[in-house]
Amino acid sequence: MITKEVKNRIVEAMNASRKNYSSNARFATAIGINAAQLSRVLNGDLENVVADNKWISIARRLDVHIGNATEMVTANTPVFKYINAQLATCQQFSLSGMLCDDADIGKTYAAKHFVKTAKNAVYVDCSQVKTKQKLVRFIAKELGLNGAGRYQDIYEDVAYYLRSISYPIIILDEAGDLDYGAWLELKALWNATERACAWYMMGADGLKDKIERNMGRKKVGYVEIFSRYGGKYEKDGRIKLQKVTPEGGEEKKAFTRQQVALIAKVNGISDVQKLYAQTGGSLRRIYTEIQKRKAQEATS
Repeated sequence: MITKEVKNRIVEAMNASRKNYSSNARFATAIGINAAQLSRVLNGDLENVVADNKWISIARRLDVHIGNATEMVTANTPVFKYINAQLATCQQFSLSGMLCDDADIGKTYAAKHFVKTAKNAVYVDCSQVKTKQKLVRFIAKELGLNGAGRYQDIYEDVAYYLRSISYPIIILDEAGDLDYGAWLELKALWNATERACAWYMMGADGLKDKIERNMGRKKVGYVEIFSRYGGKYEKDGRIKLQKVTPEGGEEKKAFTRQQVALIAKVNGISDVQKLYAQTGGSLRRIYTEIQKRKAQEATS
C-alpha cells in the first residue's frame, strides 16, 4: 500500500512537472490518469482516487523514489554542466545534436534532470521503445497526446504538435538500441519538424558502433541522421563523434576523480579517495555506496 507520505511526495513532483505542460488535460494524459483525477489529487484528495499501481506508475514516470532510498544531491559535474548547456542551446534554437560517450558517466541523470524543469521536453529511453511504433506512441503520450489508435494518425499528430508548440526538444537516450525502422522514422520526424523542434541523441559504444558500421555500408538513413544531428568528419574522412570525457589514460582518470569528488562533496562524503577506490568512478556504484553510508548513519 502506498502511504500518505509517499503520495504527498509524488504530488509534490506532479506539481513541479505540471508547469511544463500547457494544460491539466495534457499533463493527465502524460502520466496516465484523467483530468478529473488529476484535479482532485492536486487539491489534496489522495484517498480512493488513484489506484496504488497507478501511483507507482506516476512515481516511476516522475522519477520519485518510493522506497527507503535517499535521493542523491545533484552535483555540477563536468558531464552534468556540458549536457545541460547542450540541451539548453539545442532547445533555444531548435537545433539537433548527438553525444556519443562512455557509459556510466552521468549522461542519463543529466538529461532526466533537464527534462524535469524544461517545458515541452521529452526524455526517451530508447532501450524500452526500440521499434518505430513504440517510439512514436511513447513520444505522443509524453507530450500529452493520445498514444492509442491508428499509428499513422498518431505519427501525424506528433509531427503537427511538435510544429505547433514553443521550442520542443526530444532527447533520445540509448539511441543505439533502436531498430532500423525506428531509425528511419526519426529521419522522417526530423524532416517533418525541421527548425521547429530540437532533437538530441545520446549513447555509448553501441551507438558509435551502429553509426560507424552502417555508414561504412552506406545503409540508407545513417548518413542522413548523422548529418541532421550535427555530425562532423575528421580530416582523414572518419566520422567525428562528440564526447565529454578525455581520451588519454591519465587525463581520463583525473576527469573521473573530479566527478567523484564533486558528487561526494554535495552528498556529505569527505573520504573521496576511498569512494573512488570502492567504485572506480562508476556513478551507479557511487549511488549504491552513498545509500549504504546513509543507511549506516541512520542506524548508528
